[in-house]
This record gives sequence, structure tokens and C-alpha cells, in this order.
Amino acid sequence: MSAGDRATPREDAAGQRRRREALVDAAVMYCIVTVGGVIGSLLRWVVALALPIADGGLPWATFFANATGCFAIGFYATLTGPDGRLFVGPRMRQFVMIGICGGYTTFSAFSLETVRFILSGDERSSALYLAISLASWLAAVWLGDMLAGRLNNMRGI
Repeated sequence: MSAGDRATPREDAAGQRRRREALVDAAVMYCIVTVGGVIGSLLRWVVALALPIADGGLPWATFFANATGCFAIGFYATLTGPDGRLFVGPRMRQFVMIGICGGYTTFSAFSLETVRFILSGDERSSALYLAISLASWLAAVWLGDMLAGRLNNMRGI
């Protein structure tokens, strides 16, 4: 259509309908991720209640949440990926991976705890926490990916 041409009422209505559908789809996706984030945050809160920080100890609740969240995202991403055993739509993947896992894992808490170790003069605990956290989280994503990959390749299940 050139600049001087006008859309017919039918073409204009179809364009408005497509824009409205796109807006509704985007709003639904935001809501789905938000609900997942609420669920993940509540799960993280439960972990914090179950694993309180002991004086002078490492923040095990944050470590546990991040390690299990890394495992979960690695496992779910592979299980539901293009070659995965479980087919889910993009909304479900966003709900779990961005919503739940994003609300559950706590990089900001990890960063704050690491800085607090440094500011208190406990560089040893800071370095230890940093090293075991990063190594464990990467290993957890790898383990989740590997286990889901094996599950994807199993026959008869």
C-alpha cells in the first residue's frame, strides 16, 4: 500500500484485531511470569526458614536455593527443549524458567552476603563462599542438563 492509499475498513479492523491480540498475549505472558515469580519467591522464603544463618557460618539457605534452582533450570531447559522428551509451550517455559527459577534463585542475596564477608574482614569465608557457590551452581546446571538429556534419550518411558 502506498502513502496515498487508505486501508479498507476490513483491513483496518484486521490490523486492530492483530494489535489487540498481541497486546493480550504480552499481558498474559507478564502475568504468567509474575505468578511464577511469586511462587519462586515463596519457595525461597521457605528455604530461608528451614536453613537459618548461624553466626559466623556460611549462608546455606542462599547457597541451597541457588544450587537447587540451577539444577532445576538446567534439567527443565533440556527436558522441554527442542530435542526434549516433554513438550511444553513457550508460556510454560517462561513460567518455570523465568518466573519460578528467577524468583527462587537469589544472586542479589549471594552478592550481598559475599560483600558482607569482605566488609567484616573475613576474606577467607568470602573467597570460600564465592568459589564453592560458583562451582556448585555450574555443576548443578550441568548435572540437571545431563540427567534430563539421558531421560530424553531413554526408550519406553
